[in-house]
Amino acid sequence: MCGRYASTRSAVSIADEFAAVDATGEDAPETDYNVAPTKPVLAVVARHPRDADGTPDPARTERSVRVLRWGLVPSWAKDPSVGSRMINARAETSAGKPAFRKALAARRCLMPADGWFEWQRSEAAKQPYFVTGTDGASLAMAGLWEFWRPTDGGDPLVSCAVLTTDAVGPLAGIHHRMPLLLPRSEWAAWLDPDAAPAEGLLAPPSEELVAGLELRPVSTRVNNVRNQGPELLERVEPGPGALELDLLVPDHR
Repeated sequence: MCGRYASTRSAVSIADEFAAVDATGEDAPETDYNVAPTKPVLAVVARHPRDADGTPDPARTERSVRVLRWGLVPSWAKDPSVGSRMINARAETSAGKPAFRKALAARRCLMPADGWFEWQRSEAAKQPYFVTGTDGASLAMAGLWEFWRPTDGGDPLVSCAVLTTDAVGPLAGIHHRMPLLLPRSEWAAWLDPDAAPAEGLLAPPSEELVAGLELRPVSTRVNNVRNQGPELLERVEPGPGALELDLLVPDHR
């Protein structure tokens, strides 16, 4: 699953990395080493640009970086608080879920992250790990986004959820689920607003992609959502009772 992640790159940097336009304006969230549900987050979407009258141009698609709230609120929800329970969507079943199926068909996004946090549970400990790439690039987590409009005519809420899938390889030693990560070669197909995603796009990441990840034990300070700072991402040797993941995972120190 994905219940916490790090996002330290600026909207401008994300736009450059994902070949997109920065459309965040003054709403871009600050650097966040401990992104939690219901926070504003950066996401990459692709839409048909609209003219001054609001008419979309079907011949063109523009990729942009937007600010969304993490925790998807379906358009039919009576109360936006439901979003706090919809931070993740299972890739295998989202097409059949009323809360996610319309978004999966036409409103998909990428949620850039430095990496995500996962907690390995044992009888004696709950050890946090930071899962990040070894090449310095952002991880592209597959996501869904949706509009919700209040009945009083106020501003719409645009929210999102991270798609999850079965954990691959050594990642399963921490948790049985992981974010659905997409390689650069699949970004365009995933973001295409005019085509439903091919079945292959919803499959777990390849072993080759997972081999490029580092599983880094970190401090339990990340457990508190109020804690911030680069020290949350630093390697800290696991405490007593933690399972010996280093026997399974290459050490990227």
